[in-house]
Amino acid sequence: MKIPSMKVIVTHKSPDLDALTSVWLLKRFYQGWQDASLHFVSAGTRMVGAVQKKGGAIEKIEGKEVIHVDTGLGVLDHHETNDQTVCAASRVLEFVKLHAEGDFLESAKYDALLRMVEIVVANDHFQEVFRPDAAAPYQDFSMEGVLDGFKLQHPEKDQECIEFGMVCLDALLHTFENRRWAEKEIEDNGREFTTQWGKALAVETLNDEVLKVAQIAGFVVVVRRDPHHGFIRIKGRPEKVGESGGVDFTSIYEKIIELDKKGTWFLHVSKKMLLNGSSKNPDSVPTTLTLDDIIPLFEK
Repeated sequence: MKIPSMKVIVTHKSPDLDALTSVWLLKRFYQGWQDASLHFVSAGTRMVGAVQKKGGAIEKIEGKEVIHVDTGLGVLDHHETNDQTVCAASRVLEFVKLHAEGDFLESAKYDALLRMVEIVVANDHFQEVFRPDAAAPYQDFSMEGVLDGFKLQHPEKDQECIEFGMVCLDALLHTFENRRWAEKEIEDNGREFTTQWGKALAVETLNDEVLKVAQIAGFVVVVRRDPHHGFIRIKGRPEKVGESGGVDFTSIYEKIIELDKKGTWFLHVSKKMLLNGSSKNPDSVPTTLTLDDIIPLFEK
């Protein structure tokens, strides 16, 4: 028989991204609250009693420890102010930060959380209407789009909504950590060189995200070697839809397969991806070539 939790997190019904993220931050990063139960109230109200204007975030109510988030106008709500730089999630992260242990504040995880909460703040103040191409359908292909769709699909399923949303936020945290790691790998280990198409970058790293991050940073050619498996993946910066020309790896491919008779190499039909090894093709044979072998092929 499961013993009822003596800790309760209270938020509003039909939880939005701010409420969801606030609950997730507490249950994932505030020590001792991983198994806290959830209680849902009408927006602006509380589990019981009057608004607590003073004191800490944790209250004693009916013998339980209770934290209100994004409702009740308490310590971890934000509806008493028109400050567009804060939301409940940003206040919860500050609360978690105050009680963090070890080197949490210097970790990649904390940096990723800061980036995620910055997006939640903007979303909670409806700043998405100012995004470039705000009316474009891809804008709805997002965490808030998924959450809104779930609530339309499952109305009044607040507990299920939070549980589903937390799984999504867990996954997004890994994505944000990976992005931050890729940026650091490029900064610390990237080797810049020049090709006929423009500036290029080579890096030895386990993180495949460096390919995209480097392209976004303006590198026309990116070479990444996996030090664990020995695979090498080369990508050229794509053109916008409707444009043509630019990078063409055909001649590089011909030189590589002449040098490497055993490795599995694939030249994409776009001629902008030259791949040795992929999670989509686990049977690939790694190349024996190194970055020092590959880079001169581009420089020539």
